[in-house]
Amino acid sequence: MEKILVTGAAGFIGFHLSQSLTDKGYEVFGIDTVNNYYDVDLKMDRLKILKNINTFRFEAMSICDKDSLDELFAREKFTCVINLAAQAGVRYSIDKPYKYIDANLIGFINILEACRNYPVKHLIFASSSSVYGANTEIPFSTSQSTDHPLSLYAATKKANEMMAHSYAAMYKIPCTGLRFFTVYGPWGRPDMAYFSFTKNILANEPIKIFNEGNMMRDFTYIDDITAAIALLVNHQPGSRNQSDLPEGAKLSSAESYAPYHIYNIGNNSPVSIMEFIETLEKAIGKEAIKEYHPMQKGDMQKTYADIDDLYGAIGYKPETSIEYGLTQFVSWYKKYYNV
Repeated sequence: MEKILVTGAAGFIGFHLSQSLTDKGYEVFGIDTVNNYYDVDLKMDRLKILKNINTFRFEAMSICDKDSLDELFAREKFTCVINLAAQAGVRYSIDKPYKYIDANLIGFINILEACRNYPVKHLIFASSSSVYGANTEIPFSTSQSTDHPLSLYAATKKANEMMAHSYAAMYKIPCTGLRFFTVYGPWGRPDMAYFSFTKNILANEPIKIFNEGNMMRDFTYIDDITAAIALLVNHQPGSRNQSDLPEGAKLSSAESYAPYHIYNIGNNSPVSIMEFIETLEKAIGKEAIKEYHPMQKGDMQKTYADIDDLYGAIGYKPETSIEYGLTQFVSWYKKYYNV
């Protein structure tokens, strides 16, 4: 049985992914700091479910704790590592920049060093659609420039991609980076707009709509994310000798002569914020009280994933509709919070 380390296992994606991988016959070891960035009780309730799975084990640990991480790698001998641990949130990075340096940069170099010193067959790591920043080409393709991030969070994710490439090139560690596009669904993150919108609508409180509602997002349902990652576990990028490349050959930022590749994982179907709110209102059965505000620092006006590369690699593309996804989320929310 292959043994997979999932960092950030108490988080939204980590929780669902751990369930999905154990369902597929993998042994999963999860680690998480279970910090208070958002509701700790929600994280603990996710862990209660995971701890009932025979092939799942958990240890409270930070990827910033290099000694503990190295001891874990030496002891468990992982086949694959999926790094989802990070300090998330674009707006939070404005107020708490050093948390992003610690978790997203120092933590990630500890993961890379552990994979180098205790070799694994594959390192998969979370990046973000936010790396596209000021890019104006639509849809966002992994071959496009990501040199103009609009937030520190995005900059740390871009740095993760570059750090992983250097380790893939130097130490031949197969590395796959995943640029997630606005992931949503049951057991989601309370700091995300769809979660706070639902809370406020049910409580008859106004929702804040930024940039006067003139934004679009490529909302991606959680089950589509976990299905794609599970297919990528045994789809390691290959390597070539740099000398084998034709003279003057140009590689996109998504590929390399090293064992390294970047994929977008998005629904490939952007939805306007106002359409999203309308769909949420229908799922809840109640109209929102709307407050309109200017664009926030660090926000992007539109995200739209080109997923041709992902489909070509694993024959999979996310297709869950926003109507189905939001209905599932609202159903979970009402049951979990008893409203």
